[in-house]
Amino acid sequence: MKTIRLRPGKERSLLRRHPWIFESAIARGGADAGETVRVESDAGEFLAWAAFSPTSKIRARVWSFDQAQRIDASFFIATVSASIRARARFDINSDAFRLVHGESDGLPGLIVDRYGDTLVAQFLSSGAERWKAVLVDALLAATGLSLLYERSDASSRALEGLPEVTGWLRGAGPVGAPVPPVELVLREHDWRLALNIATGHKTGFYLDQRDSRRKFADDTRRLGFERVLNCFCYTGGFTVAALTGGAGHVTSIDSSGPALAQAAANVALNGFDAQRASFLDADVNASLRQFDREGQRFDAIVLDPPKFAPTVAHAERAARAYKDINRLAFKLLAPDGVLFTYSCSGGISADLFHKIVASAGSDAGVDGFITERLGGAPDHPMTLNFPEGEYLKGLVVMRR
Repeated sequence: MKTIRLRPGKERSLLRRHPWIFESAIARGGADAGETVRVESDAGEFLAWAAFSPTSKIRARVWSFDQAQRIDASFFIATVSASIRARARFDINSDAFRLVHGESDGLPGLIVDRYGDTLVAQFLSSGAERWKAVLVDALLAATGLSLLYERSDASSRALEGLPEVTGWLRGAGPVGAPVPPVELVLREHDWRLALNIATGHKTGFYLDQRDSRRKFADDTRRLGFERVLNCFCYTGGFTVAALTGGAGHVTSIDSSGPALAQAAANVALNGFDAQRASFLDADVNASLRQFDREGQRFDAIVLDPPKFAPTVAHAERAARAYKDINRLAFKLLAPDGVLFTYSCSGGISADLFHKIVASAGSDAGVDGFITERLGGAPDHPMTLNFPEGEYLKGLVVMRR
């Protein structure tokens, strides 16, 4: 077994059971991509077993802190099974949910979502890539399913020195056999949503916003939102939720024509009158400014933008972008209107996001009650030892 030795004092995070080891923490040692290494302190004490990544700044990701643990097929079978068992304890009202959430489930670099009878997996680290065949077999055995599609096309693969890979890993059959569908329909709460696992964002859909969509539908019904604005709407999850809650009309904005077409199809899929929804293929910031010039006002606004700050290094620039869209949204809120605003940027902490939204309200001349703080659905967990798992932050603000 190859060994890496840390610099003096760099063992502290591992003693707190944080699973990342950065390049700057390593004094000496190395291995092949994905190879398991023994991690030792400067004094030679055992700290962890980890998967080595020769090109990433996160040079190793921990599999286990147990010195007696063997990192073999049995380890991955047991860890996958434990992750899937945990989902049975969560409150998930859907047939689509996350089965494995990377480091939070003890499997760094592995993301697995289930859509009905189909699994979609992302292998995003050298360690997950090296053990791919074992992990796939373990996932199918634990779920009893036969279909698994790979979406290892995230930009983070390049940091690991890995190429982008997509396609069926299991279930496609021999050449000439019928190909399983990549266009699926999931059931979520009281509605259905269509998606494409080959071309959709992430593994095909944003499952982490499931509970926020339920919250939005409930608030629409309870507070009687008539005019709703859904910004960065993607394929219309919040749009369908608002219509389910009884919204009179929902305006949805996105810069992707194909996403808007799917959003409109999802409105039709749930049997809603097309006249209750309009879709704008446009820039959100420019649209918000135009609505303000026209004097338009909305009872509820959803801001669910893409990731502006992937790391802390991007936080300052991202903060300006978040502040701008929130300031414009506050100006468009009708009296007693409600803003659902989110950040999925790992580089923006919950505290910083709160400060950004507060500053945006101040610049807009608006005060409001923060009625709720929102996060990802429970199948996207944050653990005590891995706070980086809390990438999705949301605030519900009711204008005073």
